[in-house]
Amino acid sequence: MTLKNITKKTLLSTNLKEARSTTDKILGLLRKSNPRSLMFKTRFGIHTFLLKSAIDVLILDSQNKVVSVKSLKPNRIFIYNPMHSLVIELPTGTIQKSKTQKGDKLTFK
Repeated sequence: MTLKNITKKTLLSTNLKEARSTTDKILGLLRKSNPRSLMFKTRFGIHTFLLKSAIDVLILDSQNKVVSVKSLKPNRIFIYNPMHSLVIELPTGTIQKSKTQKGDKLTFK
């Protein structure tokens, strides 16, 4: 799946995977079979325990607008407003390169 920032007209990912299984959601980027870009729904926050490198994280609202932007180092916890549930994990530097910020609208294809 591709992920685009339609506000800035930039491409964030060409290999975005939607994590649907419990295993994919729990292990996320630790699973070798998962690409470096992952999308999933959760209301409990995320963590980067056992990851070897930092990741970029976007939290989206129900209209796919960015409500939170974060770069997370390994072994960190990120708690966000539980009313938002769509999380996108991307390789570090993606947010800066695409100039994605709060309020931007994203699309998936």
